[in-house]
Amino acid sequence: MAEVTLNFPRRDARDKLRGRTRYTIDRDVSGVLHAALLRAPVPSARILRIDTAAARAMPGVRAVVTAEHAPGRHGIGIADHPLFAAGRVRYHGEPMAAVAADTLAQAQAAAAAIVVELEPLPAVITMAEALGPSASLVHPDWRDYEVLVEGGAHGGNVAWEATVLRGDPEAAFARADVTVVESLFRVGRQNHLSFEPRAAIAAFEDGRCHIETSTQAPWTVRNVTAHLLDVLPSAVRVTVPAVGGGFGLKFDCALEPYAALLARHAEAPVRLVNSRQEEMLTCLSRENAEIRIRSAVTKDGEIAGREAVVLMDCGAYGGEQIFLTTMTAHTLGGNYKLGSVRLASRAVYTNTAPNGAFRACNGTYNTFALERHTDEICEAIGMDPLEFRRRNVLGDGNLGATGQIFEGDVLGPMLDRMAGLRAARPSKQAQAGDRLYGRATTVGTWFVFVGPSAATVNLNADGSATLVTSGVEIGSGSMMQGLPQIVAHTLGLKPQDVVVRAADTDAGGYDVGVGGGRTTVSLGAASMAAASEVRRKLLDVASGMLQTPPEGLTLANGRVEIAGRPGTGASIAEVAVQAQKLVGPIAGSGSFTGPGVAAMPGCAAGHFIDALDIPVFAVHECEVAVDPDTGHVEVLSYAVVQDVGRALNPRAIYGQIQGGVTQGLGYALHEEISIGADGSIRQSGFETYRVPLAQDVVPVEISLFEGAPSIGPLGTKGAGEVPILNVAAAIACAVANATGRRVQELPLTPPRVLELLLGRGLPLDFPHIATAWDDNLLRPLAAASWQGRRMAGPDAPGP
Repeated sequence: MAEVTLNFPRRDARDKLRGRTRYTIDRDVSGVLHAALLRAPVPSARILRIDTAAARAMPGVRAVVTAEHAPGRHGIGIADHPLFAAGRVRYHGEPMAAVAADTLAQAQAAAAAIVVELEPLPAVITMAEALGPSASLVHPDWRDYEVLVEGGAHGGNVAWEATVLRGDPEAAFARADVTVVESLFRVGRQNHLSFEPRAAIAAFEDGRCHIETSTQAPWTVRNVTAHLLDVLPSAVRVTVPAVGGGFGLKFDCALEPYAALLARHAEAPVRLVNSRQEEMLTCLSRENAEIRIRSAVTKDGEIAGREAVVLMDCGAYGGEQIFLTTMTAHTLGGNYKLGSVRLASRAVYTNTAPNGAFRACNGTYNTFALERHTDEICEAIGMDPLEFRRRNVLGDGNLGATGQIFEGDVLGPMLDRMAGLRAARPSKQAQAGDRLYGRATTVGTWFVFVGPSAATVNLNADGSATLVTSGVEIGSGSMMQGLPQIVAHTLGLKPQDVVVRAADTDAGGYDVGVGGGRTTVSLGAASMAAASEVRRKLLDVASGMLQTPPEGLTLANGRVEIAGRPGTGASIAEVAVQAQKLVGPIAGSGSFTGPGVAAMPGCAAGHFIDALDIPVFAVHECEVAVDPDTGHVEVLSYAVVQDVGRALNPRAIYGQIQGGVTQGLGYALHEEISIGADGSIRQSGFETYRVPLAQDVVPVEISLFEGAPSIGPLGTKGAGEVPILNVAAAIACAVANATGRRVQELPLTPPRVLELLLGRGLPLDFPHIATAWDDNLLRPLAAASWQGRRMAGPDAPGP
């Protein structure tokens, strides 16, 4: 095979920089109607009446639909989510009806004219309220919902619970030679703020629904839309133009079923686009969470036992949060060698907008909690934090929380690499001046979500190749750089000679979606398998042309040559033309799914991923200065050592790390969503939601750590998701070191830091998590009698 072309530039960069790229929101469709959603003005209510007669009679209105037109439910794990509020409202902003009209103004006017009678019901806005002894149920009829995946505990206002129990935690905590350290943490919601809001255009063509949409998961959109429209999945085609950012926001099915339903009733194409306000008020934010963690540690730093409970606010519907309860086992139970382990992760219903996946999902706040807890351990036993980490980080042959056996020593050498970076650069302490100075080093464990992928490679008569998948380019560059590099490497081509077709579910095979760092790994492996089939067929034809056995031929620089005889042979284009005459056009197909690493039988319950096929590690270090008068935190320096397996495109990875760190700075220091008593989100746009600005960006010193074991093609690992993982942890630990205060809450806004300095930080207990170590939290709920029912649900679990 040819050498891999490194640092292949993105072919979409020029058009995007010049504003020539056409996203879904830029698409023009002849005769398209415009849609608007009527959203609930209260967080909890019984729907007494919806009267659409006046709206239907208004000028330009072509269709009005409500729950009666789409009565089904969908979800991940549990089918709890109707398309429209049905019978009751469960969050402020929940869709109750949708209108299609000739103009957007007409659609909005008609939506406002729909008569709705509501009977307000008690609402639970916080998890404390939802878990109270007399809490109103967000889903009183939860027992009637279809179960899509068996194994998780659920009932009442607990949408899902995933647990880990390995060893004997009670015995570990009862040992006379351990110190018990307990910590509490709380984090808020974070909005994705992708530049392109969610958007979809639906039309019916030849009796089938065609959806153009800004999504990360076209097959999920296809299957969920078909389920809600009550048609076969093959009756829905999904194509994906350029996507203006995702970060996990677009991993679910969102606006597409509304547009499709309206298009079917109006018998015309329908365009539905979220306004920025709708995107802020109803989109799937990173969830707010509360974490309680305690460890039993010997004076030598051995972690004999660990227990933790994570409460995740999933909002009014379980959605992706049910899947994300899985992550706790591999984050709070990651990084370090543990004796006995007991973990519980709960997705909790509240009467607020649903939450969902966001880059590194709950790993960001679990890593924050774990690393802050680790520093508190070190303080309690009097051990240097770096020394503690060196002694305890996971290495070759160590057990993970769920009992999987890790391969390779990765985190230890990465810590050494970071120590080398630190020694080679001067400290920034002098820049702190009269401010408080702090520095911290943190470690993080994440993983590549693999899952099924398919690919087809067509060899063209001009010697180029066309790659067909259901993968989507969401900004990481994997589809435009990594995959062409892999196919080109296999076929002896230049990456620029590999054309990547935009996602189309009619053309590309099934794919679980772009997210979880899986594109280069899963789609890359499928593409490599497809290209390998093309390679075999190509060499078979060339063998006859050159009178040389296939094993005696090489592919490089667009030519098929006899091994050891440069300049012999023929161009790949010539062989492709000959193949068309003899056997027909050359094509190959390939597929991939995770091999399934073994966990310890019986120790994990309710998880969608029991063990990690491809663990990914990161080490971050930062220096900060804290102004004692204002509470402002300035990041003076930031460094990252990232496990990448093998770097096919270092330049692209550098961009992902710089971007991930910047996004993490927002989570750690600026971004905060607050929810009013009426369940509405108070931040409605860029004016009220603080994100990092140009002056907040910190140049990141980057070292790529290669060589760690990976089943990815050519030894690769996903590199786009993990850069955000450690950022909040590193900054919080540095601020704690600077101030001498316990940092327990994010984001570290100036007012919150001032509260810390004044000794008015977070209370040291959450009443609703006070029973964290009670057996009732760590065993299946007695009320959850979901036995034996499984629906062939439309939703494939995703990160």
